Amino acid sequence: MRPAPAHPRGAGPVHALRLAIFGRDGILNEYREDHVKAPQEWIPIPGALEALARLNHAGWHVVVATNQEGVGRGLIDMASLNAVHAQMIRLLTEQGGRIDAVFFCPHAPDEDCDCRKPLPGMMLEIGRRYGVDLAGVPMVCDTLRDLQAAQAAGCQPHLVMSGRAQAMDEPALRRCVELVPATVVHENLRAFADHLLRRDNQADSIAAELL
Repeated sequence: MRPAPAHPRGAGPVHALRLAIFGRDGILNEYREDHVKAPQEWIPIPGALEALARLNHAGWHVVVATNQEGVGRGLIDMASLNAVHAQMIRLLTEQGGRIDAVFFCPHAPDEDCDCRKPLPGMMLEIGRRYGVDLAGVPMVCDTLRDLQAAQAAGCQPHLVMSGRAQAMDEPALRRCVELVPATVVHENLRAFADHLLRRDNQADSIAAELL
């Protein structure tokens, strides 16, 4: 397994951390069938970066977990992938947000690894790296494969209807929810952020009442 973090912040386990895991293509940026191979091809989905920044400002830490089979297939080299992620981080910084780390699987589908989603290796590594219980970690997805990875890792699965999920018809969406029953569906990343922040506010209100 080679899920490798890029631009990590801090070291050692972090406790009582509000951490959320996001896929990349189709969630943060527009999905490309031919892979994002250069920084100028990384085009953010409207509203996505602003949603991440809102979560950051509310105390949430953001980690990206992404399959990048283009590396294993020779479509993009590591220098280009790092440049793409530097562009992603730069654009998010301009919106006042941040990504704590990027974990990626560089393997082609026919390679024998345990980090390529729908396998849970990347998420389990994130849990170990940050010292968090994945049962409390939301994972944002746009495909059934990623939802299954979230379920296998014990994360909270969330589906945003952007990117590849836009092509889902009602039966396909229903199948996703049937196969991963804990799935929460959101129109887009902005709606996911609203959901998470509303849940936080409700939890804070309950805690305040108990004091």
